Amino acid sequence: MNATRTAIGLATALVIAALGACGGRSKDNLPDDVTAQSPTLRDARLIARGEYLAKAGDCSACHDAADHTPLGGGMPVNSPFGPIYASNITPDPQFGIGRYTLRQFADALRAGKRGDGKRLYPAMPYPSLANMTDDDVTALYAYLMHGVEPAAKRAPETHLPFPFNQRWGMLFWSLAFGNHDQYEPNPKQSAQWNRGAYLVQGLGHCGACHTPRGPAYNELGYSETSPWYLTGGVNDHWLAPNLTGDAGSGLGRWSAADIVSFLRTGHGAGAIAFGAMAPVVGESTQYLSDTDLQAIATYVKSLPAEKAYASFSNDEHAKVQTARSIKTGEVERPGAGVYLSFCARCHQADGRGQPGKVAALAGNALVLSEDPTSAIRIVVEGSKSPKTETGPAEQKMPGFHGQLTSAQIAQVVSFVRGTWGNHAAPVSDREVERLRSAIHQ
Repeated sequence: MNATRTAIGLATALVIAALGACGGRSKDNLPDDVTAQSPTLRDARLIARGEYLAKAGDCSACHDAADHTPLGGGMPVNSPFGPIYASNITPDPQFGIGRYTLRQFADALRAGKRGDGKRLYPAMPYPSLANMTDDDVTALYAYLMHGVEPAAKRAPETHLPFPFNQRWGMLFWSLAFGNHDQYEPNPKQSAQWNRGAYLVQGLGHCGACHTPRGPAYNELGYSETSPWYLTGGVNDHWLAPNLTGDAGSGLGRWSAADIVSFLRTGHGAGAIAFGAMAPVVGESTQYLSDTDLQAIATYVKSLPAEKAYASFSNDEHAKVQTARSIKTGEVERPGAGVYLSFCARCHQADGRGQPGKVAALAGNALVLSEDPTSAIRIVVEGSKSPKTETGPAEQKMPGFHGQLTSAQIAQVVSFVRGTWGNHAAPVSDREVERLRSAIHQ
């Protein structure tokens, strides 16, 4: 009953907020009569450009079918309100978007409005994709209509509890919390910075994971004008870490070259892509041009430190002392013995890992994050690095849910967060228990 009252109250708040909000998106110049049969959409260069944009937007991550049918739909996007199933976006006329006009496609992409007039849930990142230019929308439409095989597959229907099953309410959500304008270049910044901002804020929709959300599942900002933008967010029990310039839990100690390497290969600054980020690298960012990767790095490195948390002191003496204690068995600190038995072989006694194979833990921004969700989950569940064309071979870290108790996991994560110069708060048994229960491990 309390949950229902809360939901009804939230829905009411959305309506009230929307009534005072500016409605509609900025006027675009897309024609209303363009369909998949329009000759201009069959241009090979336009289709190739659309394919590149589809990879940059990581469309396959959500829209590929469970049986790996490209863009056939049906994969669940887990939200706090229940699973939301991604739609079939192949040109199949019955189950896909084959009958969509360019205008209908643009409305779905940038305004969250389906071809049948129903509203999309914000698991589809239309507040970010609203930034896309008309030319990019047209190219993406051309690719989906002429560069993708039709798939006669019906995606499962999304069934959320009341009142979230009332899709019409998403209109008010969009008015109150969405983004409605195409990207406007900042004249005070370089062309490279603006290209990076366009990709990060728009097509790349980085904020969908890396920006915290409010009680209405709304991102707390869509650009660097918000102090919350890209400061880290938890999605489906993974923490997408802080991407601002914080030297502790953010990218303050990363160089632009580190960021480019990470997005190209999944490896950078001693870190390795894991969890939900591994397929982003494997299916999306590794295919971006060097120019676009440099632009993204330029933009991200310009972000000032926000939500600063924890610190790392690059103290060689502390590292040597800790490594010596672990190697010689002087493991009096809680968690040190667990680390020696289960972690030191790969991550090394000094926490430096193995370049190209095993992530460094000393100074690792994820380890230093205020929210330890991902650090705990990796120990519980394990992880796998992305498969890329130019990076190191895939490596798999095993999960220890069957070998370690919650108390032991809390101890070893706390040990890692507080040694080799890492200075972050310990974690509790209760935090580990909550996560294990949520992911059924």
